[in-house]
Amino acid sequence: MTAKLPALPLQWDVFCRVIDNFGDIGVCWRLVAQLAARGQRVRLWVDDASALQWMAPQGCAGVEVRPWYAPPPGADEPRPDVMVEAFGCEIAPEFIAYSASQASARGPQQPRPVWINLEYLSAEGYVERTHGLPSPILSGPAAGWTRWFFYPGFTPATGGLLRESDLMARREAFDREAWRADHRTAFGLGEDTPGTRWVSLFCYEPAALPDLLQRCEATPTRLLVAPGRPAAAVRAALPGREEDCGQNAPQRLPMQHGQLSISYLPHRPQPAFDEMLWACDFNAVRGEDSLVRALWAGQALVWHIYPQHDNAHHDKLHAFLDWLQAPASLRQFHATWNGLDTAPLQWPGDATLAEWTRCIQHARSRLLMQDSLATQLLGFVAEKR
Repeated sequence: MTAKLPALPLQWDVFCRVIDNFGDIGVCWRLVAQLAARGQRVRLWVDDASALQWMAPQGCAGVEVRPWYAPPPGADEPRPDVMVEAFGCEIAPEFIAYSASQASARGPQQPRPVWINLEYLSAEGYVERTHGLPSPILSGPAAGWTRWFFYPGFTPATGGLLRESDLMARREAFDREAWRADHRTAFGLGEDTPGTRWVSLFCYEPAALPDLLQRCEATPTRLLVAPGRPAAAVRAALPGREEDCGQNAPQRLPMQHGQLSISYLPHRPQPAFDEMLWACDFNAVRGEDSLVRALWAGQALVWHIYPQHDNAHHDKLHAFLDWLQAPASLRQFHATWNGLDTAPLQWPGDATLAEWTRCIQHARSRLLMQDSLATQLLGFVAEKR
């Protein structure tokens, strides 16, 4: 059932502190853009907006980006109707005091801002148990208010995943062969040999990366490497075999190792990143935002989960694979890729890769039966006002 939506556009203030310079701001930008696309007014408060220069170079109508330490809105600006702190970033005390003062001036008959803590994505059982629970504010200028936990997730009992309303129509209309041809032209590549696999790489520093590269050298492979840590990890895995290509060049000559062709990519806007995932046969992704986008892409994937010192990420990974209904071969690949064991990396044959792709597409079908995160968030706010 589609959630009830607010009757009028609301003023949303979304707060983001950048820990991973791609993941946190990437999720928040997709969220604010999707809220704006649904007619909402949004201010995004962020402590490091530099990634938006390439992630969203055109900006977004209806979204205003403000520095984290900027003063609260002035008297002639809209008061907040909704406050969203992403990933427990804790809204600045000055903004909370401002919001409380504004709410007091409006009187007790007017609704207070809906205060939401947008949590990290997980498939673990606690997500369903705690999604939508209240957390009373006991002290400070907002004493007596309620902050609500809102959990993204993979099941109907959670807040869902970020998905643009036209995403699947764009995915269906995407011309993979034309995209690949454009890429080959841009990087000076020749035609693919029969059976060439296209693989995207967006990872941290997996210990199994040298093994993956070695196995790809033995079969025709186009490896598209994201900039930053993935590119540095690949170069480190091929010591003495690659020259420094430079981090910021818009186009680079590919590096050839046996049957493996490596293209080091520049930073790209979010829609272009999505198209890269659509164009590939296999996507190695990391963190939260790119995992969700790889699920929507519907191609075989491996998730490099953010490692934690207490190994809490192991349970998080297993919970995701359980929800995914991953076959044993895909579970084993995830275990090795994430360093849960030291078994040799088993690069899939064609039949196994097709099985992994079917698994992702079946999971995507389940997700498409649920409302998106933005739709559910709008409905949640409408209920709480």
